[in-house]
Amino acid sequence: MTIRSSEQEAAEAEVQHFREELGPFVVAAEETRMPMVFTDAREPGNPIVFVNDSFLKLTQYGRDEVLGQSFNFLMARSTDKGALTRIETEFEGDDHNGSEICYRRKDGSEFWASIFISPVRDKGGNLVQHFASFADLTKHKDEQEQSRMLIDELNHRVKNTLATVQSIVSQALRNETDPGALREAIDSRLLALSRSHDLLTRENWDSAGLHDVINAALEPFGIANGRKERFVVTGSNVRFPPNAALALGIAFHELATNAVKYGAFSDQHGCITVDWAMAPSPNGNRLILHWRENGGPPVVQPTRKGFGSRVIERGLTHELDATVEHDYRPEGLVCTIDMPAPPGAHRG
Repeated sequence: MTIRSSEQEAAEAEVQHFREELGPFVVAAEETRMPMVFTDAREPGNPIVFVNDSFLKLTQYGRDEVLGQSFNFLMARSTDKGALTRIETEFEGDDHNGSEICYRRKDGSEFWASIFISPVRDKGGNLVQHFASFADLTKHKDEQEQSRMLIDELNHRVKNTLATVQSIVSQALRNETDPGALREAIDSRLLALSRSHDLLTRENWDSAGLHDVINAALEPFGIANGRKERFVVTGSNVRFPPNAALALGIAFHELATNAVKYGAFSDQHGCITVDWAMAPSPNGNRLILHWRENGGPPVVQPTRKGFGSRVIERGLTHELDATVEHDYRPEGLVCTIDMPAPPGAHRG
């Protein structure tokens, strides 16, 4: 046997009175897909005396849990003075644009809704009820948050890209005095950066595989110039976050540029292999990558550190916390890059 409270019985009697007095309007309110409630304007707190099924679906409450409650009982932030003021303004009829309020469902989850409150008067013109409709803004708010995150991410990418461009130009100006060489140094590196950007765009700027980073950086030096068969890459396609992928792309561009000018790709006989493997360390796994040149002209230790070497070392040290070692062996350059393994990478 169900025991019913006097408050619930009174609320249900009020609903029945509504149906009798407002007839077709209440039927329409019950059938519409827009969440709607009626409140008793004669009682403090505007207690709820009618809710339609759409409102119950939105809030996850049962009808008996809602009837008789204060209109503001669903507010997620009941102490929000600004929200309380906006609701009061709605009840007073001073705002016809609707107010956005954060509410809480029965399960505790929050949602945003725009409320529109209108007065209901009797035949004598006396205010007896308020009629409130709710527009669920959850999807709209989610899209707003997604847009905000995308804008923040875009700003972050643009700032990083501009910093990279600034570094490229600054280093080129310090190392090149000939206008033609200066232009070539800047243009080629900006194109390398652009290719890495294109790769990350195809990957939705989530991450990029190391194989793919190398292929994008080396494409102008390898496939386009008939060197594909002289370039071998082995290793799992470890994925790197965007900033690391950009830094690696520029580093491989510098290594390839050096190979074309002075190393294994400067004649018809040299070849290059790139391989990498995981290695344990006290601070977590490291990824050790080797760029090995062989079969080209005899290599001589340079008398000073070149532009490309500085670009590689500074970029990888800053973005990957890597160490870079150039070993100028007579048979060919060996560049070793020792860096922390990216998140999710495992030893094979």
